[in-house]
Amino acid sequence: MTIPMLDLKAQYQTIKAEIDSAVAKTIESQIFINGPVVEKLEESIGKYLGGVKALGVSSGTDAILLALMAMGIGEGDEVITTPYTFFATAGCIARVGARPVFVDVHTDTYNINADLIEKAITPKTKAIIPVHLFGQTAAMDPILAIASKHGLRVIEDGAQAIGATYKGRPACTMGDVGTLSFFPSKNLGGFGDGGMVITKDDTLYAKMKSMRNHGQGSQYHYDMVGGNFRLDALQAAVLSVKLPYLELWSAKRRRNASFYNNRFANSKVKTPVIRKENLSIFNQYVIEVEDGRDALVQKLKEKGIATAVYYPLPLHLQKCFESFGGKVGDCPVAEEAAKKTLALPIYPELTEEQLNYIADAILADK
Repeated sequence: MTIPMLDLKAQYQTIKAEIDSAVAKTIESQIFINGPVVEKLEESIGKYLGGVKALGVSSGTDAILLALMAMGIGEGDEVITTPYTFFATAGCIARVGARPVFVDVHTDTYNINADLIEKAITPKTKAIIPVHLFGQTAAMDPILAIASKHGLRVIEDGAQAIGATYKGRPACTMGDVGTLSFFPSKNLGGFGDGGMVITKDDTLYAKMKSMRNHGQGSQYHYDMVGGNFRLDALQAAVLSVKLPYLELWSAKRRRNASFYNNRFANSKVKTPVIRKENLSIFNQYVIEVEDGRDALVQKLKEKGIATAVYYPLPLHLQKCFESFGGKVGDCPVAEEAAKKTLALPIYPELTEEQLNYIADAILADK
């Protein structure tokens, strides 16, 4: 049996007619940049997230970059974030000339440890970027309290978390700005790159709306320097078809996670911990293997089972960030997680036979 990490072809087949029709209509319109299709998606996602303002952008990476730029964060500033996340989170901080300051993560959720944030704050700190990792939100109340106490901005990196909630509040709606990614592998994925910025702040919204189009006010007149951060209408058309299915797909991911949890109970496999105040969308289902993680990856591969390691080297140890002085031991929890964690297939279309095949293969090794 061959089981991919994600089977987008299986998803496409379930909604093929709707997708093909939406794409064809967009092509017929010949409106590919901004326009009514993008506006419809922005309105729909804003409503889905509880009545916020939403702006489609070119990628999840550009969503973070745009938020930082709109907040005026740049040379000489510091932004606190997690070392255990995709590169873009810290990469965008560096791109605007600021310094990413890495704070270690929790041993159970792998999200940033709010208890460690305050001692990392300096007079140069301007913002905190918590990441809602693997589909589960970070502990936002203490993070927001620290930000309020010190006058800091909060950018929620929700690239893996659309539909997740924290104490009933949707991810990306609690900070100053939330950012989404529509990379094809996300729970809500496009047919290429895409993203969105979310805010309740009218001033930030207006600024980001201008800045996503080079900072343009009226045509060919520019009030500030922005970038080309626009979302393609073709991507918006695809995403508008998929959005009504998102809750169902997330529920099926939770069902699959429950299946794994039951199969791995009383074994040496450490299953994901979802805190009681959180509703996870399981963008990834990440187990922790005490020893032999890489050997297990190879054994599963030989059985036709694809897996993924998120993330094999924490950001504070990446070569491109050497100038920031990070060293082994700075973030020990993240460093251990990088050695022991493994993501299993969790996509909604998995059958019970496939789930059992995966679980059997892992338990046979453990």
